[in-house]
Amino acid sequence: MKILVCIKQVPESNKVEVDPVTGVIKRDGAASKMNPYDLYALETAFRIREQLGGSVHVISMGPPQAKEVIREAYAMGADSGTLVSDRAFGGADVLATSYTLSQGIKAAGDFDLILCGKQTTDGDTAQVGSEIAECLHIPSVANVVELREVTDKTITVAMDLPDEVEIARVTLPCLLAVDKDIFMPRLPSYVRKCASANREIRILSLKDMDDQNPDHYGLNGSPTQVQRIFPPDVSHDQETWNEPADILADRLSEKLAELRFI
Repeated sequence: MKILVCIKQVPESNKVEVDPVTGVIKRDGAASKMNPYDLYALETAFRIREQLGGSVHVISMGPPQAKEVIREAYAMGADSGTLVSDRAFGGADVLATSYTLSQGIKAAGDFDLILCGKQTTDGDTAQVGSEIAECLHIPSVANVVELREVTDKTITVAMDLPDEVEIARVTLPCLLAVDKDIFMPRLPSYVRKCASANREIRILSLKDMDDQNPDHYGLNGSPTQVQRIFPPDVSHDQETWNEPADILADRLSEKLAELRFI
């Protein structure tokens, strides 16, 4: 089975810089890591490969420094990686990001199964996976928490819905967005890291896409615009109360009311 995992490099902390003109996060040079949810998608891919054989490929969209998360995926066991990178893709909203990734996936090859993390920690929309599937015209399932059965033609999964856990059987090719409870991700291997140090990472730019119209990508292709984005304020203010429990209870109640939490 040929499996593709979508991964993303996200800021390592909430202390990020924001472009005052475009309102998007400045990713170049910022301390970054792999999106935590993508680790669960990778582990899911490795488990399926161990069961059925095949290969695991990864794809990411971002600036050149996003190669780092592809290298990390190599150290965990991925076979090959593709980076979709072009200044024309910068500032994309959810729709433009999904469309760009779908174009990159088409250029990268044919895959039996595409896996995504449930969401990213920088955007938290949980929409990209489903929108990629729509662009590729394949079925998708979100909030996947368990693999029930995997064959070379279908995959049966459990998805966590607000009021129940639902079981779905999907025909391949398809896309799954997995939740953090599905598997415990393995750690990167130093041996694999050394062995894959010179492994190629394929770079795809706008000229490699079937659709090369720049109006469909980045800020130009984004129907929604962020009016304002900013890192959260960090407050270190604190008060210490040393009083009997009955007095503390009253003070705490008054404070919560003052802050309008109750």
